[in-house]
Amino acid sequence: MKVVSTNIGEPQTISWRGKEVKTGIYKYPVDKPIFLDTEDVKGDHVIDRRVHGGVDKACYLYAAEHYPYWKEKYPDLKWNYGMFGENITVLGLDERLIKIGDVYQLGNAIVQVSQPRQPCFKLGVRFGTQTILKQFIKAMMPGVYLRVLTAGEVKIDDILIPKEMHKDGISIRDMYALLYDQNSHLALAKRALDNPFVTVNNKKSILNRYGSSISE
Repeated sequence: MKVVSTNIGEPQTISWRGKEVKTGIYKYPVDKPIFLDTEDVKGDHVIDRRVHGGVDKACYLYAAEHYPYWKEKYPDLKWNYGMFGENITVLGLDERLIKIGDVYQLGNAIVQVSQPRQPCFKLGVRFGTQTILKQFIKAMMPGVYLRVLTAGEVKIDDILIPKEMHKDGISIRDMYALLYDQNSHLALAKRALDNPFVTVNNKKSILNRYGSSISE
């Protein structure tokens, strides 16, 4: 996996349901390295830390390969990397293969895969329609949030170098299925609850969804 774009967002004020709301989702490519800190990207703007930033969402990656799919659906948008609010756009990212808990060296940083992205209304604002939320979930291409174990600088052309892989772990796509798929995945849910790298919030979502079935 290779970095093709590093993206930073300036805060913008948008109108949402009659109220003014600030957001940092409007990210654009920058021609300089970015610094991954333990709770966010230095110089980036995380407005609502209830849902963005923090230890489990310090940095967000999205696959360059996913862009053609979305460009076909939204040909009239002005496209650039960072459209999904990602800090880093990566070539070769495959949510089916990346496992929660996997550790990589990325530039000077050491990072760990933590969870998939769950879209909120601000993605809909950027795309000009809230329809994108259902489409984003259905596409099963959520991108990857990272924990930053060791802070460091990342630049274009940096490679994600595997350091600690969990071949029997829960993939990002599997976790997305647990969160959103209408079909039941009880065995997978139990595995996820036993996995020490799955976030507390994701485990709560699984318990809320599967309830008493987990203990049967």
